[in-house]
Amino acid sequence: MHTSFAKKIIHWQLHHGRHDLPWQNTRDPYQIWVSEIMLQQTQVSAVINYYQRFMTRFPDIATLANTPIDEVMPYWAGLGYYARARNLHKAACVISNEFGGVFPTDFDAIHSLPGIGRSTAAAISAFAYGQPRPILDGNVKRVFARYFGISGDIRAKAIEDTMWKIAEREMPLCEVEAYIQGQMDLGATLCARGKPKCLLCPLKDSCIAQLQGLTDSLPQRATKKIITHRETQMLVLLHQNKVYLERRPPTGIWGGLNCLPEMNMDGNVIKTLRDKFGGDLQIENALQPLAPIEHGFTHYSLTIYPLKITIPAITKLPLTANEQGAMWFDLDTFNASTNDQNQHAAALPAPVKKILLAL
Repeated sequence: MHTSFAKKIIHWQLHHGRHDLPWQNTRDPYQIWVSEIMLQQTQVSAVINYYQRFMTRFPDIATLANTPIDEVMPYWAGLGYYARARNLHKAACVISNEFGGVFPTDFDAIHSLPGIGRSTAAAISAFAYGQPRPILDGNVKRVFARYFGISGDIRAKAIEDTMWKIAEREMPLCEVEAYIQGQMDLGATLCARGKPKCLLCPLKDSCIAQLQGLTDSLPQRATKKIITHRETQMLVLLHQNKVYLERRPPTGIWGGLNCLPEMNMDGNVIKTLRDKFGGDLQIENALQPLAPIEHGFTHYSLTIYPLKITIPAITKLPLTANEQGAMWFDLDTFNASTNDQNQHAAALPAPVKKILLAL
């Protein structure tokens, strides 16, 4: 039996929702899982190409689990929130080692996997196994806040607990996939943050926000965080047709990706490089500032000042560093005209790739 809320969403989704996304029309839990992880805090339009490349390279759990994480990260580079990729790989290894390589069907087992929260586990359970489990992602929270007239910060635990109770109450026992997908589609396409398309919404006749003129004020905006600004210098070390990159630590910003060496704005470049590569490195006349790059994170903005440093051709490679994971890459790897395989030879943060492509 459906509530009026669920009935309207299911009917709308079947006739007006999205049905042709690459991860739809399948019961394969692996495909559904990968898509749900990629879609966390990321728009569908940004995910599609990444999903298709990822699935081509890692078509099943065994392939993903048996591939070193360093070879997985290039297929996530540019998508952001890199802990998702590391958790995806960890979970594949857990499934391989503890579940015989078969994605679990039990909700609690799915929820226990690295990187899978309650809502993501519910979405996988619904799409792969038809289990009636409620979800509560950002889109659903926005729909709930408007339709049920819920005020307060939707990130607050008390508000979230209230929404989970509503989600459980409204959850139908059949047509589960259409209901879950319909909530996602409605929040993404009609009940958007700005300029919601209320006249097209199947819930408009009973939506409290619409009836009381609260659409612009619900959900309530959280207090705006102060965005700080930082500056850094990145060294573009070139030797003939190669560029020097260093692997970043597995946690933190750009965790596990290859990056240009970074140093403080007031650092002594020549001393730093001689300490790294040897005191006889001749680069005094080889420093060339490049155009600054602006990049935004959730909590701060970053201005990168690239400094191009051409190491004389007579210098012999390999110039090695003490840091593990440091190596020289052929610049053709980052050429926009190269094939897809070469594009993924190195996992790069988006601004670093932009710097290298500009070369």
